[in-house]
Amino acid sequence: MPHPRLSRFATAATTATITATAALALTGPIAAATPAAPAAPADVAIGSPSVTAPIPLLPRPSDHLTVTVSDSGKAAKDGTYELYCHPARGTHTDARGACDKLDSLTRWGKDAFAGVPKDSKCTMQYGGPITARVTGTWAGRPVNAQFKRTNGCEIGRWDRFVPVLPAVTS
Repeated sequence: MPHPRLSRFATAATTATITATAALALTGPIAAATPAAPAAPADVAIGSPSVTAPIPLLPRPSDHLTVTVSDSGKAAKDGTYELYCHPARGTHTDARGACDKLDSLTRWGKDAFAGVPKDSKCTMQYGGPITARVTGTWAGRPVNAQFKRTNGCEIGRWDRFVPVLPAVTS
């Protein structure tokens, strides 16, 4: 049985035959407008090029975040929540709203979870002792973000992430 690939001993005639067969396959008649009945599988001739099935598309890995909230003063808000997006699901109280918010904050080349820049001028207000930590993967990138409400900039950052983070009334 001949080897299915061309060897170094292939002749010019064999190469020309393969090229002509490929050209005929590309220039054959166009199928009629009505679909034909499926043909029964035919035996593959010995020495013909192998036919392979297309590679199936792999499912997109979903974005997964773990949100941990503490010191809110309300037992219903404190705790650890799992959030999966695309599709939205998990133990988060508003998974769809949180995923939609994260999608709206995501910009190409920007870190949606970036902290407040160190040289920011922020109002001196205090939003309470509540803190949150968000870890996991978003848009294919690792996330490890801390949130607090210790000044106006941090409060604004927190508020931008509601409903990913719980709404806080001061």
